[in-house]
Amino acid sequence: MEKISYKDSGVDINEGNALVDKIKPLVKKTFNNNVIGTLGSFAGAYAIPSGFKDPVILSSTDGVGTKLRLAIDSNKLDTIGIDLVAMCVNDLICNFATPMFFLDYYATAKLNKDSAFEVIKGITNGCLEAQCALIGGETAEMPGMYHNNDFDLAGFAVGIAEKNDLENKKVNIGDVLIALPSSGIHSNGYSLVRKICFEKLNMKFNDLLDDRKIIDILLEPTRIYVKTFKDIKNHINALAHITGGGIIENLPRVLNGLGAKIEKSKIKSQNIFDFLSKYVDEKELYRTFNMGVGMILVTNKENVDFVLQKSDGFIIGEVQNNNTIEII
Repeated sequence: MEKISYKDSGVDINEGNALVDKIKPLVKKTFNNNVIGTLGSFAGAYAIPSGFKDPVILSSTDGVGTKLRLAIDSNKLDTIGIDLVAMCVNDLICNFATPMFFLDYYATAKLNKDSAFEVIKGITNGCLEAQCALIGGETAEMPGMYHNNDFDLAGFAVGIAEKNDLENKKVNIGDVLIALPSSGIHSNGYSLVRKICFEKLNMKFNDLLDDRKIIDILLEPTRIYVKTFKDIKNHINALAHITGGGIIENLPRVLNGLGAKIEKSKIKSQNIFDFLSKYVDEKELYRTFNMGVGMILVTNKENVDFVLQKSDGFIIGEVQNNNTIEII
């Protein structure tokens, strides 16, 4: 019997090594003084930042959902890595954690180092925006598990917070709700988006909506809110990342049993949501999409002016003494 190599089975070790060499300069740009060692070790090492009295380590993991399907099918891979970082670090700051470092997992049937490089370049750009270091990751070539050009992504972020910030932040009746605008659909609801645009309407990637290609609108990367959080964290009581489930399901997670009234007319929504509203009931829209609100901040009335000055936020409502979310 003729002897068989690992490459014959579909795994090219040399291609993987070439990818690592290619991404090293990009990854190094994300490093800061707390990163210990270099890329390529068995584990990433990161020193605990100084200046914390009672530090707590927090972690978050996520993917990008079926937005990835659109990126693969359109071969537009340069921004999906930003989404991956955003979905993780935006969750961390909701627990008042400052992101420290990030790791990624990239799995595919057959590694194409050029495609993988585009994805990881997006991840490094996301890490630079989030001011955290990309200290490691895994690229897995698994023929038989994936097919053709398909690949999957997962991200892992670790942050640090004062224990006091986790325990003593309190939301009060009458607190003001300030929305930070999204950049678009972000990374949730894409199974519904794909069904509307490409099954029901038979749209093509290059079809125009508001003078932009629909694929560019749909792949607009998720906004990262870390820098804004750092500017305002001492002047807010809570943050809610508006992801799957929309405002209705995510805002209650930070209200500690209280409710909220939101004025729909004050939400600054992008046209893509007006477009989708032609095919989806309003209630379903608000349970599926962010509707133009990427993050909701909860703050005392006396801090409203400061928060508005330090962000591009806008007031959309206030906390109420009930346990329901009213969008009127």
